[in-house]
Amino acid sequence: MYTPAHAYHPGASAYARIGTESAAMSASPHQLITMLFDGAKTAITMARHHMAHKEIAAKGIAISKAINIIENGLKASLDADVGGAAGAALVANLAALYDYINERLLYANLRNDLAQLDEADRLLESIGSAWREASPRLSSYPPSADSASALFASACLSRGA
Repeated sequence: MYTPAHAYHPGASAYARIGTESAAMSASPHQLITMLFDGAKTAITMARHHMAHKEIAAKGIAISKAINIIENGLKASLDADVGGAAGAALVANLAALYDYINERLLYANLRNDLAQLDEADRLLESIGSAWREASPRLSSYPPSADSASALFASACLSRGA
């Protein structure tokens, strides 16, 4: 019997899910955020693949997954109470940037626009790479308002804001 290479493999899927769940259970808060950035990037990469192959439903699912990770993971993890007034301002700016990225993803989905998808991917990668670089320098969690401001400034510079 022939089984296509892209067929669903429940055993492999379960194994991957268990690996991800195990990693999440033992991860630090900083590592969890990094995993969210990685998950959003993977979803955008899959959306790009599905867009190129005109797989409309799969593209929509992948973009929805990326939006969900950004909205209910990255944005939901923001804490305006950390870092005083500077921290609250940073959180507001970062939340606005996440909203902008989600808007790009929505437009990419609606218009089948690869440029919108690429812009969302670049912005997310910029924030994610700054987050990863800050990891060794962070002595405690959550990060200070100054280190978080540097992350946001880096992302804005890459956006051209």
